[in-house]
Amino acid sequence: MRKMNRKTISILAVAAIAFIALACQAFSSQQGSDPWTKEQLMPPAELARMIKDGTAKNVHLFNIGPSGDIKGSEDIGEGRDPASIAKLKGRLSELPKDAQVVVYCGCCPFKNCPNVRPAMSLLNEMQFTNGKLLDLSENLKTDWIDKGYPMQ
Repeated sequence: MRKMNRKTISILAVAAIAFIALACQAFSSQQGSDPWTKEQLMPPAELARMIKDGTAKNVHLFNIGPSGDIKGSEDIGEGRDPASIAKLKGRLSELPKDAQVVVYCGCCPFKNCPNVRPAMSLLNEMQFTNGKLLDLSENLKTDWIDKGYPMQ
């Protein structure tokens, strides 16, 4: 068997590390994938416009976090709390599956938020066709309040 030189060993080592890193990234993205699609994210400006022009009266807006209440929202409690999820489930069971439903938290960036995932998972499990997550990707203050959008 022929001896490998240092250059060949270095190339193989880098290739092995890159392969392992890609495999880990693919595994973690499958494990930690968010329960919403890009299409399920509602831009804050869209909801604010709907509230201002009156078309939000057809939207069922649920606050599932500790942040302040957006105008017209119903405070459900924190989405990580099983009692709050049960309350949300009860409210959702009263609605048709094609109802416009929007949930939001706004306590922190989505990547850290313990509340949005259980609520969106519930919406999806209950097969709501117009279920949305308000895109407060930073927090309620930055993405809503600082823009002058309506609060209760």
